[in-house]
Amino acid sequence: MAKVHQLTRRDARRVAVRAQLLQQERPADLLSTGRQLTLLQLDPVNAVAPSADLVAWSRLGSSYSPGDLRAALDDCRLIELRAMVRPAEDLALYRAEMSVWPGSGELKDWQEYRRDWVLANDRCRREILDRLREAGPLTSRELPDTCEKPWGSTGWTNNKNLTQLLEFMVQRGEVAVAGRKGRDRLWDLAFRVYPDDPVVPAEEAEQERDRRRLSALGIARLRGPECPVEPAVVGEAGEPAVVEGVRGEWRVEPSLLDEPFHGRAALLSPFDRLVHDRTRTEELFEFDYQLEMYKPAGKRRWGYFALPVLYGDRLVGKVDAKADRKAGVLVVNAVHQDVPFTPAMTAAIDQEIADLAGWLGLDLRRAS
Repeated sequence: MAKVHQLTRRDARRVAVRAQLLQQERPADLLSTGRQLTLLQLDPVNAVAPSADLVAWSRLGSSYSPGDLRAALDDCRLIELRAMVRPAEDLALYRAEMSVWPGSGELKDWQEYRRDWVLANDRCRREILDRLREAGPLTSRELPDTCEKPWGSTGWTNNKNLTQLLEFMVQRGEVAVAGRKGRDRLWDLAFRVYPDDPVVPAEEAEQERDRRRLSALGIARLRGPECPVEPAVVGEAGEPAVVEGVRGEWRVEPSLLDEPFHGRAALLSPFDRLVHDRTRTEELFEFDYQLEMYKPAGKRRWGYFALPVLYGDRLVGKVDAKADRKAGVLVVNAVHQDVPFTPAMTAAIDQEIADLAGWLGLDLRRAS
């Protein structure tokens, strides 16, 4: 039986920070960063900077340029899959799952609904494939929407037939994002985009994805609620652990234990994987955070797109900032202190804010 690691919260936090490349020693380049983190989440919100760029800057510093990400996507060293940028070689871990979409074994009701909806719109699906085969890559505006059965949803995808059909065709391994034309995605046949690596069998691929995810997170739950696109749990990967003062079973990446820890200050995207699992963030870091962009302004505590602040192995506050590109300034509305900042903390965090403004090419302005 594997040893059960007995961890304090501080131990657990340091494992998580090490795994996420947020110590003093910065990673070498974007590609090695992407391979360790396994993903960079894409999100259209650009209140400070696009999230994928902000995550990369948090690790690499001002040597990182958004052009690096565009170049890596253009030459397919990195691949976009379901709004996540992943190392191209990792696509082999998803191809077996794609081949049995919407799932193997007994299907759930929602899986049957999706299967039947795609089947009802098979003519449109085949027309999209024909059009891409002849003229791809193309934007969605250049593709036909001849769906006979509309997509019904109570959310933002309601009646967005083409968007939804393309998403399912990605999950089926038929089409892929081949780049960008401005803010629009370019679509092409998947075999033209994805590397021709051997497909990893489904069970082996799931185990390797769990292992890679744990390596990126450092510490994670054995099991938990189902999450869309990217799970927050890691199955049997790593070794078992318990965290003092926290209930439940954890898995830890043992290679990240007992290493020297050299922390630093960092400003994080709200979509950063260090804080993305809000329950884990509260349990291990004792840090209360919500992304408040969807709340009315009067009900926000920290700001529209407040950036969590890491200092050493603690999350210590939030920076309410907004890039006003027309005025050429990064406006810092507030720096919220969850714990009283020492002079050293204040200096380090102020330097990170100044570095962020410099990286964005904006002057720094603090609200009075």
